[in-house]
Order: sequence, then C-alpha cells, then structure tokens
Amino acid sequence: MSVLRIGLFLLTNIAVIAVASITLSLLGVGSYLDESGSGLNLQALLIFCGVFGFTGSLFSLFISKWMAKRTTGTRIIDVPRTADERWLLETVQELAQKAGIGMPEVGIFPAQQSNAFATGWNKNSSLVAVSSGLLTRFNKNEVRAVLAHEIGHVANGDMVTLALIQGVVNTFVMFFARIIGHFVDRAIFKTERGHSFGYYIVVFVTEMVLAVLASMIVAWFSRRREYRADYAGATLADRNSMIAALARLQAETQAKVPNAMPDTLTAFGISSGFSNKMMGAFASHPPLEDRIRALQNLHS
Repeated sequence: MSVLRIGLFLLTNIAVIAVASITLSLLGVGSYLDESGSGLNLQALLIFCGVFGFTGSLFSLFISKWMAKRTTGTRIIDVPRTADERWLLETVQELAQKAGIGMPEVGIFPAQQSNAFATGWNKNSSLVAVSSGLLTRFNKNEVRAVLAHEIGHVANGDMVTLALIQGVVNTFVMFFARIIGHFVDRAIFKTERGHSFGYYIVVFVTEMVLAVLASMIVAWFSRRREYRADYAGATLADRNSMIAALARLQAETQAKVPNAMPDTLTAFGISSGFSNKMMGAFASHPPLEDRIRALQNLHS
C-alpha cells in the first residue's frame, strides 16, 4: 500500500506541474522578474503563485474519490452481499434524500479503527465510506449517525470549501516566500540580476516555515466545519445517537487504536485519531469532548 501511495503522489504532482505550466503559458506568464531582471513583477508573481496554488488543491479535489478508493482499499457496494450492506445502502439513500443531495457511492474500507469519511468534488456524486471496525463495534443507530455526519460534510460543501481555502493559503505562502527570497538575495547575496542559488534555498526554507504556520488557518476552518457536520448528523439522524457515536469514538481514541486512513482524508473523517490532543492548533478535528459538549448544549 505504501508503494502505491508514493506512486500516486508522484503522478499527482507531475500532473499538477503539467496543468499549471500549460495554464501559465495560456495566460502569457513566463518570468515574474521585471524586464530589467532586477526587480519583481508582483502581478506576474501573484498569477504564477495563484495558478500553482489552486491547481494543486483543485486537482486533488477532482481526483479525491479515485485517490480515496485506491489509498484506503475501499470496496464499493454496487450489489449488497449481506443484509448489513443492504441496510447501509438504504440508510445512505434515506439520509441523502433528507439532505437534498444525490445518492453517494457507498463503500467499506478495511481498518481496525472505527472511522468513516466522505469525499468528492460534487455533492451529487460523492463517496461515503465506513471502516469495517466501525461496522463491527457500533450499533445501527450509531452507524446511522456517523453516516449522517458524513452526508453533512457533503451537503455543506466542505470538500470544495476547504480546497478553495487551501488554494488561497498555497498562493500566499508561495507569494511571500518569493518576495522574502528576492529581498534576501539582493540584500545579502548581492545578486543584481536574476536569482542566485541562495534565493532558491531561502524560498524553500521560507515556504516550509510559512506552510506550517498557514496550516493552522486551514485546520481552524476544518474544525469549524466539523462542528457543522456534527450538527448535521444530529439533525439528519438524532442528537442522542450522534453523541453516543462520538462517545464511543472517544473511548477508542483513549485506547489509542491506530488510524488507518491517509492524512489527506482525515479532514473529512469522523475521527482524526488522538493527534488533536497533542497539537490542537494543527488538528483538523476539535477534541471529541468539545464536540460532545456542543451537541449536548443544543436545544432539543
């Protein structure tokens, strides 16, 4: 599985670079240095960064279903083999109709941890998958609440929203890193025209630092969307079942059952494992106790 993920990662990045390069050519953006080669053309630089920043996030969004199936080993239920699979399909169909979205693909992925995720760029053509561990240990009311939570992500357009936020963040990380790199190259390395090797080192290091800081912004938005998905779960299913499902997840989190999902999917999983207690500002999910408390405080 790790070799497959590395291969998909490399292919995705090659495709992103190809699409971005073609887009820049069509826009007539070559170099972001001015005509003298000594200063920055900020407009060209912003376009350059925007194209690369949004191409990566949007391309990942458009292939998210395809990637999710292959990186998690999700088996799509086309024809139910068991009564439980039939119930799963019927429950997702009921919740999707209630939420006003098209019927998602429904799948099961092999994982010991109780988890689920939703993905897809189109709310009328999404994917909702649950782990085999969740189906084994949760009762049907709790599974229904988890499915409602994931349907809530789809209905709220969370995948598209976070992809756009990530695109904006990517753009400005690249933009400011290159401005800082240009300034350092001129002030310290005394480069008068073009850019020296030092520029690229500074840009690389600055991008890494800014990307870490910017990830807190994306994580903050992700946590807000998680509360909304919990509310959707409580509305589409029922509040007590949603609370019970989160409480069961909390018990497994404290037992530190390992998370089998790739990092790229944890933002839309019902649980992100136990990392949210370790580094709260970078966590894609709020602490489970906070989510449970928020539901308990809802008016009946």
